[in-house]
Amino acid sequence: MPGEFELIGRHFTGRGARREDVHTGVGDDGAIVAPPPGAELVLALDTLVDGVHFPAGFDARFVGHRALAVNLSDLAAMGAEPAWALLGLTIPSPDEHWLAGFSAGFDALARRHGVALVGGDTTRGPLTVTVTLAGTVPEGAALRRDGARAGDDLWVSGTPGDAAAGLRILQGRLNAQGRAREALLARFQSPQARVALGVALRGIATACIDLSDGLLGDLGKLCAASGVGADLASRELPLSAGLCSVALPAERVQFALAGGDDYELLFTADPADRARLTALDAGVVLRRIGAVTGGGGVLVDGAPPARDAGHGFDHFG
Repeated sequence: MPGEFELIGRHFTGRGARREDVHTGVGDDGAIVAPPPGAELVLALDTLVDGVHFPAGFDARFVGHRALAVNLSDLAAMGAEPAWALLGLTIPSPDEHWLAGFSAGFDALARRHGVALVGGDTTRGPLTVTVTLAGTVPEGAALRRDGARAGDDLWVSGTPGDAAAGLRILQGRLNAQGRAREALLARFQSPQARVALGVALRGIATACIDLSDGLLGDLGKLCAASGVGADLASRELPLSAGLCSVALPAERVQFALAGGDDYELLFTADPADRARLTALDAGVVLRRIGAVTGGGGVLVDGAPPARDAGHGFDHFG
């Protein structure tokens, strides 16, 4: 049975992108990196627990992908460019097949986004993955949650609700076939962080947050941080063909409003920037779905949302 250091050398040394700004990486007591001049560091950390953040028995490649993707999405929401990652991995046993799949999923996404794995730790215990991701943004250019103003437009990227439908399919609680099934499963199994969009929104978005806990719940967080309210138009929600093919109209809206794990960006912007945003080429479609209001709270079609419409996932709720 391989030991801890052999596992690290075999599956994690040299993973991710090769970066000239990494002076010391995996194999020393700490990593040494060199941020570019005039940049601020942006740090994010997420922990994924087996059976909570992904189903028990979930494909290891998808676990590796998601472990990094959720952090990439946090940096995207702040307009940052990802650079360096630390990985904390707790596993019940040194399963070589699982580790190979996990590291392959992590590595492929890291290379795609130019992220170097520069250190971490491996321990024995219930399956838990923690990733700390660091990136950079020009000084003063970071996107934040607290800049929305009354009168701003409310925008979202992609098609919220797809990942929640994909999870339902995995759980056997939603029937889907063919392309719709494949597309919805992919949205949960391999979420795509909107890093390029976050960078493109610098100087345009007045506030931004990524959709991890559901659109309504995350919109509530943005509004609370900015001291504003919002009125969302349900008819403007961008719904995918896949979701529309497997859910009734009312269910589609519920998926989009309350479903989590989308990792799209929800942001606000001045109405004067509508044409600029419509023309923006950042690899994903954008849709204006409402407006920021002066009053507190979130409305849907002018009324408070139903109690079960979604308030964000709470681990201790």
